[in-house]
Amino acid sequence: MKETTAIVLAAGKGTRMKSDLPKVLFPVLGRPMVHWVLDALQNAGVDRKIAVVGYRAELVQEELGARSGIAFAIQSEQLGTGHAVKMCSEQLSHFEGSVIVVAGDSPLIQTSSIRELLAEFEKRGLDCLLGTLRKDDPQGLGRIVRDSDGQFERIVEEKDASPSERNINEVNMSMYLFRNEALQWALERLTNNNAQSEYYLTDTPRLLREGGFKVDAVSLLKACESLSINTVDELGMVEAKMQELGYPCVN
Repeated sequence: MKETTAIVLAAGKGTRMKSDLPKVLFPVLGRPMVHWVLDALQNAGVDRKIAVVGYRAELVQEELGARSGIAFAIQSEQLGTGHAVKMCSEQLSHFEGSVIVVAGDSPLIQTSSIRELLAEFEKRGLDCLLGTLRKDDPQGLGRIVRDSDGQFERIVEEKDASPSERNINEVNMSMYLFRNEALQWALERLTNNNAQSEYYLTDTPRLLREGGFKVDAVSLLKACESLSINTVDELGMVEAKMQELGYPCVN
């Protein structure tokens, strides 16, 4: 299996947390939440990581600087998730392996899910694979649209979804795995022609599929991985779930 590099999206401010601390540094069970994400990647055998930092970047770099195998990319302007990944292009310019992209505010990401995604990707020789989740209440999440043969077609955000698309219960959880060459191809073609004028990573699987690349989505994530942190209340819910699952001893 070729080497895998992880991109951890950690540039956000976390406005709804009502604090000037970068969101990924909020403590969860006594540790900045991003450490749980990095631990899961490390335990899955992903040794090389790039943290994309932006808001109060120096604090995140200081916190993570002692970890082995981690580099930093600076996103000085918050222009979307696709833009954040673009900030890593120079560091990945000669890399021939795969790239997994995950959110730094999802401390319940599971080592087992990362391993399963890597294995499926390698076995099938894909260019892009999304780790998805089937959720009884998909409200607020992007839906995975498949064609009549059940093949991945695109991600549609809820606000753009038709009534029938809103009934889809397979959702995007922002876990992407790319062959690096395919990722760079898609990033070069990514545009910000949308209401927010941002570059969305969610557009890259569709671009790749339209470009003839092999793209798929597999529903392998666990229910607990649907819990991310955007508010103080959500932080409390995540801590409760982690205690229920036996953290910090298991992942």
